[in-house]
Parts: sequence; C-alpha cells; structure tokens
Amino acid sequence: QVHLVESGGGWVQAGGSLRLSCAASGRTFSSNFMGWFRQAPGKEREFVGAIMWSGGNTYYAEFVKGRFTISGDGARNAVYLQMSSLKPEDTAIYYCAADLGGRYTYTPISTTESYRYWGQGTQVTVSL
Repeated sequence: QVHLVESGGGWVQAGGSLRLSCAASGRTFSSNFMGWFRQAPGKEREFVGAIMWSGGNTYYAEFVKGRFTISGDGARNAVYLQMSSLKPEDTAIYYCAADLGGRYTYTPISTTESYRYWGQGTQVTVSL
C-alpha cells in the first residue's frame, strides 16, 4: 500500500505565500510523475501542476503560471508546491497524486484518471 501525505496548508492573506509538501510512504514504487490538484467547495477537482521525473519537465494550469512552482525528488516520491501571490480564489483543498509507476506510457498528465495514488488533502485558505 502506498500512502501520500500532504503538509504545509493553512491560512494566508492575499498576496502571501505557502509551500506544500507531499511525501510517499509504504510500499516502494517508482512513480513516473507526480502532480497537484485542488478542489474548492462545490467545484470539480482541477489540475494545478505536475512534474515528470524523467527530464524534470513541469506543467501548470494557466491560472497558476508565474505564481506556483513545482519541484520534487523522484527517488523519494516527494513533491513540493511553492505558491506565491496567492488569491482568494486559490482557496481549496490541495491534493498530491502519483501515477502507478512502472513502464511509462503516454497519459494526459492533467487528468485525475492518470493518477493512481492520492493524498488526503491539505486545506489552503486565502483571505483578503
């Protein structure tokens, strides 16, 4: 069993910054990519960004480009999300996720279906 655990959420004023962390534990596996999603009350879970371990490429949703940065350590299945210039509309539960691992075959990195393992989420609240 693989467990992903997020940390670093909290409350911040608009314009502030937060850094989320996510680490895997349990069964050893080698993910091909890890990502961050978020879900606001009454809304669908949406893609925030992801990192491919091979090559280190990162991908972002348009609404976070220039404000959020993903980094991580593929060997440890750990991923981080540095969030800056936060806005009230960034308020949501943030989830980290990892793919099943193994031999990589193309899959859309921005869809929830591409991820096998999910964390429990961490709340981020941004106020004016």
